Amino acid sequence: EVQVVESGGGLVQAGGSLRLSCAVSGSSFEDYAIGWFRQAPGKEREGVACITIEDGSTSYSDSVEGRFTISSDNAKNTVYLQMDSLKPEDTAVYYCVGDAYSTCGIVQYITNSDSPDMYDAWGQGTQVTVSS
Repeated sequence: EVQVVESGGGLVQAGGSLRLSCAVSGSSFEDYAIGWFRQAPGKEREGVACITIEDGSTSYSDSVEGRFTISSDNAKNTVYLQMDSLKPEDTAVYYCVGDAYSTCGIVQYITNSDSPDMYDAWGQGTQVTVSS
C-alpha cells in the first residue's frame, strides 16, 4: 500500500512563498507520476503541477507557470512544491496524488468526479491561505 504525507501549508501574505512536501512510502518511487492539485470552496479542482520521477519531466497549469516549481528528492522519496509570488487566488487545500506507470495527465486532467480509489496515492490535503 502506498501512502503520501503532505506538509508545509500555512498562512502567508501575498507575494510570499511556501514549500509543500509530499513524502511517499510503500512502493517504488521511481515508477510514479506525482503531483499536486488544489481545491477551493465552491470551485473546481485544478491540477497545478506534476513530475514523472523516472525522467524528471514536469508540467504546470497556466495559472502557476513561472511561480511554482515542482521537484523530487529521490533519496528521500519526497516531492516538493515551491510556491513563490503567491496570490490570494492561490488559497485552497492542496492535495498530493500519485499513480504508478502513469503520465502527468492524472493530475492535469483531474476533475471533481475523480475519487481517491482511482489513484495509487492520495494525500489528506494541506491548507494554503494567502492574505491580501
